[in-house]
Amino acid sequence: MIFSSDVGRKPDSGRRGEGTLLLTRSDVASLLTLDDCIGGVEAAFRLHAEGRTLPPAVLGVPSGDGGFHIKTAGLTVERTWFAMKCNANFPGNPARLGMPAIQGVIVLCDGDNGAPLAVLDSAEITILRTGAATAVAAKHLAREDARVATICGCGNQGRAQLRALTRVRALDRVFAFDADAAAAAAFAAEMALACGIAVEAVADLATAVRASDICVTCTPSRRYILHAEDVRPGTFVAGVGADSETKWEIDPRLFARARVVVDSLDQCAVIGDLHHALEAGAITRDAVHAELVDLIAGRVAGRATPEEITLFDSTGVALEDVGAALVVYQRALERGAGLRLDFSS
Repeated sequence: MIFSSDVGRKPDSGRRGEGTLLLTRSDVASLLTLDDCIGGVEAAFRLHAEGRTLPPAVLGVPSGDGGFHIKTAGLTVERTWFAMKCNANFPGNPARLGMPAIQGVIVLCDGDNGAPLAVLDSAEITILRTGAATAVAAKHLAREDARVATICGCGNQGRAQLRALTRVRALDRVFAFDADAAAAAAFAAEMALACGIAVEAVADLATAVRASDICVTCTPSRRYILHAEDVRPGTFVAGVGADSETKWEIDPRLFARARVVVDSLDQCAVIGDLHHALEAGAITRDAVHAELVDLIAGRVAGRATPEEITLFDSTGVALEDVGAALVVYQRALERGAGLRLDFSS
């Protein structure tokens, strides 16, 4: 397992005066590799399968033209670790204020005594752990011979998604689609160099998807953009952008045709693309094949045949955040990174 069972463990861990580790976005970026994040996310789900987690919780609070969401979870690896992520999402920030749309922090605590161990910027963790979850799902749901992918949404998350997919499937061609053609062109140029594969910016999403073995959607769309008739047999689809009741990327009819796996059934039924498919009557909760943890634990099979369509509805769960945060904390202790501050003084 990627987590060291004694990471940060001291007899006096959490005592007054030890302080809380503060890690900036650049600190986190230097400490968290994509491969370690994939390992941390998969390990967190395995611990969940073994019953070694704290009950997760989610809170959403609208505010003005955006809102806040708070997600919490905990893992037990010899000791218990608790993490709370508070992210703000204000989509108008980049154009109006020149600020990021998503900003936030993760607080990592000792789950045995409550001591705050670290406060981390959440941006890099949120980006990487979301891509990592897709990679873990793709191990079970994408065909082993999948070679062509479409990335719909060419921002930071699209970049993370493509990098993560290349860790688990030998892609040789990628189509990049974005409502902003310039963003798609920039993505194609950058990611072709970064991944060493052919990446082509396209203006027609439907045509690209029809030629693909994998399709990932990671946009802020409020109306579905991936149509059921454009997804050919054998395709693996990952819906990543829908993480609130108002976001919607995937045609409900695709849920009726696909083997559906979710990161969290309860969460996806409220804020994921599954939410819209349930409302449309295209699928029932009982028809959802599994949660991702069931595949990782081997309780159910992933893809059954080369011809079936598989669909992963990813809303982002706190297990992924605590898994990634724990990796960062472990690396920070090993390397002496970050700044310590005693909040109790």
